Amino acid sequence: MSKEIDLQLSELAEGAIQEKLDGELQKVFSNIHDPNTPAGVKRTVTIKLDFKPDDNRQVIAVSSDFTTKLAPVEGVSTTVLTGRDLTTGKVEAHELKSSVPGQTYIDTVDGQVKTDTGVPVDVIEKEEAKKQQIIDLQQKRG
Repeated sequence: MSKEIDLQLSELAEGAIQEKLDGELQKVFSNIHDPNTPAGVKRTVTIKLDFKPDDNRQVIAVSSDFTTKLAPVEGVSTTVLTGRDLTTGKVEAHELKSSVPGQTYIDTVDGQVKTDTGVPVDVIEKEEAKKQQIIDLQQKRG
């Protein structure tokens, strides 16, 4: 006994529709495993098949279209400190790494004491020391 309508989705267009579906499913499962998306949000793949018959209604062109709806990537917020460098006059902006502007903190990754924008304090101290070199007036006298 044969089927009256024998169209297998996996075999249509020499398997191209199934291949496209597989690609969309890959996107869905990658999105599900992305830790930056909410786990409980539904994902959707919609397959649309259009049938366009000729004038004799015997030959039908079938086209497919896929629409995939994924979970959105969750946003992330941070705090940025901005101001003008008094020596250069240039505007600067840096992410606040400590919880309070002007407060130093210990970086949990490398254990270094850092400024509120994540610059190691010892680097700042070395730069400041270079700027404040002591001038030995006795040496120039001589």
